[in-house]
Amino acid sequence: MAKLTFQTDLCKGCGLCVNACNKGLLVIDTGKINKKGYSPAVLTDPEKCVGCAFCATMCPDCIITVEK
Repeated sequence: MAKLTFQTDLCKGCGLCVNACNKGLLVIDTGKINKKGYSPAVLTDPEKCVGCAFCATMCPDCIITVEK
């Protein structure tokens, strides 16, 4: 099982990581607003994450860390 860490206060909610996730495990959480005023991306089911790091690679702000 992989561990994804998001720096949610730096996320601008662009959705590139959401589109990059092959498993469809990332969503933009419209119920939350971070310090920058954006809705951040969140991982919906950590148990299903395989740690491919496509999301981290696509993030233009490098706010996603993947640990295996």
